[in-house]
Amino acid sequence: MSSSSSPQTLSSPIETIRPHYDVMVIGSGYGGGISASRLSRMGKKVCVLERGKEWKIGEFPNRFPEMRQELNIRGGQSRPGRETGLFDLRVGKDVHVIAGNGLGGGSLINAAVALRPDQRVFEDAAWPKQLRGDSLLDEAYSRAETYLRPTPDPKAFEITKAKALEKCGKAFGVEPVASPVVISYEDNTNPVGIEQSACTRCGDCCAGCNVGAKNTIAVTYLPDAKKHGADIFSACKVSHIRASEEGETGKWQIIYYPSDTKGKEIDNLLSQVAADEVVFAAGTLGTTELLLRSKAHGLPLGERVGKNFSANGDVIAFGYNTDEAVNAVGVGHPAKVDMPPIGASVTVQLNLTDEDTLNNSIKIEEGVLPSAVAPLLPVMFVPGGKLMGAISGLLKGVYKGPLARTQTFFAVSHDDSSGQMILDDNDKLVIDWPDVREQPFIKNIDDTLAKTTEAIGGSYMKNPLATGIMGGKPATAHPLGGCKMGNDRTDGAVNHKCQLFDANAADEAGVIDGLYVCDGSIIARSLGVNPLFTISALTERAMVLYARDNDLQLEV
Repeated sequence: MSSSSSPQTLSSPIETIRPHYDVMVIGSGYGGGISASRLSRMGKKVCVLERGKEWKIGEFPNRFPEMRQELNIRGGQSRPGRETGLFDLRVGKDVHVIAGNGLGGGSLINAAVALRPDQRVFEDAAWPKQLRGDSLLDEAYSRAETYLRPTPDPKAFEITKAKALEKCGKAFGVEPVASPVVISYEDNTNPVGIEQSACTRCGDCCAGCNVGAKNTIAVTYLPDAKKHGADIFSACKVSHIRASEEGETGKWQIIYYPSDTKGKEIDNLLSQVAADEVVFAAGTLGTTELLLRSKAHGLPLGERVGKNFSANGDVIAFGYNTDEAVNAVGVGHPAKVDMPPIGASVTVQLNLTDEDTLNNSIKIEEGVLPSAVAPLLPVMFVPGGKLMGAISGLLKGVYKGPLARTQTFFAVSHDDSSGQMILDDNDKLVIDWPDVREQPFIKNIDDTLAKTTEAIGGSYMKNPLATGIMGGKPATAHPLGGCKMGNDRTDGAVNHKCQLFDANAADEAGVIDGLYVCDGSIIARSLGVNPLFTISALTERAMVLYARDNDLQLEV
């Protein structure tokens, strides 16, 4: 199979939107796509509104000028890019966040690693009691696995960067294992009838898969939702929701506008659509921002909205100029240079599990930087004090010299989930976490990765982008929390069914009828693994419970 058979165009012109739907799903990542699919299968008339644009396979940026155009930087002194940009970078005063933006959400640009957390994670009292030890969670993971199909690369240990990590593991007496990733390594027709080509191991997963091998939400759950009658609209940003007033159709009014305002005043572009139920699935930052803004418009939300933000114990770092070739820069599709297979963004991992103290456990994944950022890499390493090495890299290119001998580390551990998200005076979301750099996981990972790098003869470098350009602040690609699950509104924003708690209810566990949250914001604590599989499972679980509560049939 030479190329994937892309699904039909999923999004429709916004002019065709109906005035009223049974369910409005805001966002189209793991939580939004799964919700839309499952609710449509239950016979609900569903509408999906996505802030980003729809991407076709083969259209993702594979050169630096294209990627730069798709980078929307918000916060700090930077001028924001396009609202529909594929990469949503939030520059914060305490922590930075990178997220995906497009039809399919973060699945478009993530590393595709699908791991279940250590079982001790779900034994934590941070979760509602109904979830701890619940067998339905196992079923939910199984449901998600049917569509996402995580699998290790059958040729994992033939990949150069995987061999390098194997040497790193000797410093700890640990053998690496092949990571389960939601990528197709053989030509196939997937569970929703989409033909997918086999992975070429080009390494560009985190810039969008132009091969079509990545099992994103855009080629799995969203086509299934459309097949079962969902209406999908892209490049539409939701401002807030409010309760319907007398004479208005439906229970809730969703206020939205075109993402690309073209310089026009937003107030002049606002439209609204009615729905009986709403699923907030705009991602950790997007959903929390929407809820805080909706609270300002009268939505009776509790005080826990915005609390318990976690960076999931993330650290991105490098083993610079090691003894041997690593080949951890993507070549793109079609390949820009003739190189041995690079591998997916993550191919193998080291599991450094602390059996006594969960929060000290670390997963070290070897990573790949996409080919589109290759021209930037020599410059990135200048702030880290590697000027001569950077000059050498410029002269030899990133596929030779010190940058070809540089291992990229994606480390995942645990933080205390004590960050907070608030709206500033300009009505924009900011993360307030002044002591994040004092979190124990940062030193723990630094010490571990320094030892890891020493084993392959390199120099340990923290993320040079964060160290230089962004002021040495932590950066995460796995933002979690802000609308965490809890037993009641005193310790959470939603219950175990993903229903929003009602601040006005006499019962502290009372919920707002018809309002749900299904995305990374509901995660109650750091997971210590890439979160896509758990977000998917918790959404699948919520949909099973929804079907039971409403006496509806739901098949996989």
